[in-house]
Amino acid sequence: MTWQQKIQYFIGQPVGVSFVNGQGTSGILCGVSDGKLLVIEYLYQAQFALKQYDIYSIQDVHGFPLCPNQ
Repeated sequence: MTWQQKIQYFIGQPVGVSFVNGQGTSGILCGVSDGKLLVIEYLYQAQFALKQYDIYSIQDVHGFPLCPNQ
């Protein structure tokens, strides 16, 4: 399944995003708009930012795994 098909299940969930340049980021997936992936990322203290990433720069999107039972 391609990442474009997976993202509908990840909206509102924490995700990891890998980019074609080898970098990555993580945050809450807000959706896709005008060819951009929208992700809320934590900056510091109580500050967050809505970041927009061009669709062509994304290699894959992964949902966060569940925490193991303690």
